[in-house]
Amino acid sequence: MTRSIKKGMYVDERLLKKVAGKNPLQTPMIKTWNRASVVSPEMLGFIFGVYNGKTHVEVLVTEDMVGHRLGEFSPTKKFIKHGGKMQKELEQKKKEAEIAAAQGAKAAATDAKGTK
Repeated sequence: MTRSIKKGMYVDERLLKKVAGKNPLQTPMIKTWNRASVVSPEMLGFIFGVYNGKTHVEVLVTEDMVGHRLGEFSPTKKFIKHGGKMQKELEQKKKEAEIAAAQGAKAAATDAKGTK
């Protein structure tokens, strides 16, 4: 459920104070534990360290992020692959095929240079 329009967006005042009047290029990462704060236009260009429960994930704020919450860009769960042994074998074969294709392309490029 979204926040009421009459209340407005929730932007943490402490974050706005840290951002106010500073140059985004010269400011170091701003650490925050406030994942619920909405990204406002004043935050553009700044790098925030959003806490995910374990570490601070660096988030560079861009125009597309305005209106979203900071926590959306700092995932709290790490995806672990499914599949086990069979999946590993399939991935190994795929890597070998990519390497062979890259070597073939490289050889074709050197042959083309030699014939000119």
